[in-house]
Amino acid sequence: MKSDDFVVIEVADTGIGIAPEHLSSVFNRFWRAEKARSCRQGGSGLRLAIVQAITHAHGGEISVTSKLGAGSCFRVKLPVFEGSFKDS
Repeated sequence: MKSDDFVVIEVADTGIGIAPEHLSSVFNRFWRAEKARSCRQGGSGLRLAIVQAITHAHGGEISVTSKLGAGSCFRVKLPVFEGSFKDS
């Protein structure tokens, strides 16, 4: 989706969802919903923190909505760049 000033990218799934009490933590570094999970079983808890840092570095916003048992939707909103690129 594109407005005049922003491009919005939405990524949705139909997975297990995220509990409402965990939504405010999903972008925290090293956070994982299942504390018993090791890095070998499912990551370091850095991916969403990295996506958030990149999004903010480009002047954008990231948000998430989720429903247990129905899935999650991540929304990235980035400003449109209206410049031109010159050959070196």
